[in-house]
Amino acid sequence: MKRCALAPAVALVFGLLFASATFAQSRPGAQAPATKAAPAAAAPAPAAPAKFTKMLKGKADIQVLQSAPKKVGNEMITVLKIKNMSPAAISLLKVDEFWYDKKMQLVSGDTEAYKKPFNPGEIIEITMKSPVKPDLYKNQFKFTHANGDVNPTAVKKFD
Repeated sequence: MKRCALAPAVALVFGLLFASATFAQSRPGAQAPATKAAPAAAAPAPAAPAKFTKMLKGKADIQVLQSAPKKVGNEMITVLKIKNMSPAAISLLKVDEFWYDKKMQLVSGDTEAYKKPFNPGEIIEITMKSPVKPDLYKNQFKFTHANGDVNPTAVKKFD
């Protein structure tokens, strides 16, 4: 036999051997393999369909509960708890904090954004971290959102 015809002939023989062994296991009446199959795990529940949230356009109403600013290391930390009082969700709520000195000159500040939809009645917490400067005197906040302005109301406790 020629050498160039030997390789395809050997491949054909091995292919037939493996194919017959495979078909022998799968035909009815053939012996089952010695290993047992693992019990079927419970299938995970299907994911819930996504829900569309109506976003507020225009002026948003929020209540703000502010903690006293605290100096931690080289930062002035202010924690705000905010409650959405609007009839729809607020998108991309942004809080700007401005620190002034005694001459009311801007000294320091921070900006934080809440990137998830802020649903009606929901309460979130935003932590502002401004660099400490030697003459910090008073801070002020500005609230905005993606579709308009925000009307903040300072409260001692939420309704």
